[in-house]
Amino acid sequence: MTSPEASRRSPLRRALPWLGVVVTVVFGYLAVRDVRWNEAWDAFRSSHWWWLAPAFAALAVGVGLRAVRWQSLLPPQHRPPLDATTSALLVGYFFNSVLPARAGEAARVVALHRSSGSSRAELAATVVVERIFDVLSLVVMLLVASPWLPHVSWSTSAYVFAAAVAAGSLLLVVGVAIWSDRPFRFLLRPLALLSFLEPERIGQAAFNLTQGLAAISRPRIAAEALAWTVLSWLALALSTWFVLVGFALGLSPLAGLLVVVAINLALILPSSAAGVGVFEAATVVALSAYGVSTSTALSAALVLHLLNLVPYLAAGAIVLHRTARSERAGAPIAAPDPRSP
Repeated sequence: MTSPEASRRSPLRRALPWLGVVVTVVFGYLAVRDVRWNEAWDAFRSSHWWWLAPAFAALAVGVGLRAVRWQSLLPPQHRPPLDATTSALLVGYFFNSVLPARAGEAARVVALHRSSGSSRAELAATVVVERIFDVLSLVVMLLVASPWLPHVSWSTSAYVFAAAVAAGSLLLVVGVAIWSDRPFRFLLRPLALLSFLEPERIGQAAFNLTQGLAAISRPRIAAEALAWTVLSWLALALSTWFVLVGFALGLSPLAGLLVVVAINLALILPSSAAGVGVFEAATVVALSAYGVSTSTALSAALVLHLLNLVPYLAAGAIVLHRTARSERAGAPIAAPDPRSP
């Protein structure tokens, strides 16, 4: 029999995938509506594929930097090993590529909890902090680079959104500084109605959420994580630029940065697996600022999307296979953190 709690949640869970489908269809239409398919095919055939080698190398560096960033967001005394963090991150990218609504974010939390014993609530809080740092760093880089970029019609909206995120983060910092974990205890109080959850576990979850927000309230951790965030975006921008060079568009490396900013701000919206449609539309919009035709831009977008999809599918599948094989062989799972859940 379905519990009242599950029945209340189920409409939202059912709505999110459909919302993702709508977003995908709308953005997909925007990406292809003015495309001349023969021109797109000619651009694809004439591209220089060897540029994918340095593009892949820069992508790998970017992923490595993001793994270091995730590790740095946890308080030093609880940080899991970097190899466990990297493997969990790849699992998350794999499930983001095959499931809608960025389900990989939950998957990587579960994966790192199983491999390191870290608190799930604390890890989930670090994922929220990652998104905050991602948005702020992307928009700040857009602002800094704006004197050397062509006119971007959506930049004002990006600045307003970043200001809202910054204001919300400031409120979060002030709230944690004044009330510590009490706001989370209040928000989690309804969980006490569930008979299988003890009050002590709910209180521990509230404390762990606060610990996971350490980078928000501790300047040293915040500075370190922000530095890794910016470096990772720059590596991904370089990877993107190498793909654009392969299409002989004659664009500067800042074009790679603009495309990365556009894609990742657009991917904040719920979408279908791998951000299909949203990824392509954002790339086309960013390249249109440089006068690149929609047909050529879509061709470049598809190659760029494959570069940001196939390696994640392959690496994630390898990690999942190794994990399953280790569990079948009886390898012990990391002991849960005593502060867990």
